[in-house]
Amino acid sequence: MSENLKLARLYLLILAIVTVGRWSLGFRNVPYAQGTDKLSIVMMTLFASTFYAAFTRRWLGYRLLQAVALAMLLGLVGQVVIFLSTLASYALGIETYFNHPTALNQEVPVGFAQAMGIRVGGLVANTILNGIAGALGWAMGGVLPASSK
Repeated sequence: MSENLKLARLYLLILAIVTVGRWSLGFRNVPYAQGTDKLSIVMMTLFASTFYAAFTRRWLGYRLLQAVALAMLLGLVGQVVIFLSTLASYALGIETYFNHPTALNQEVPVGFAQAMGIRVGGLVANTILNGIAGALGWAMGGVLPASSK
């Protein structure tokens, strides 16, 4: 676990940048539909899971389950950030990209309890999706050149 967290430092930096960016877009009143595709934590994490798994396979010799575990860790961390950002949005009583109805797959605004339930579902589903992305990345990692060590 500690090796995976050490390896994930670049991901954590990018996650922080994207998270601050999403908060900033909300504070600047950029319409959700206009800004959400520019800085998506879910999409960034899926790409990170794919790339990390590919590169760790080829250059660090990770086996499939190691790569999947790393990808799931990245997915879990990203979802925890989304969960906590949604919690903060409701606790502070502000409209953000984290409690926007579309972000919660809803037509209209929902209450705190329903939103957090949705986020728990996303935490589980997206962690699994990142594991799948990691498996696909690991499979694609076979086409990368061997390490020059």
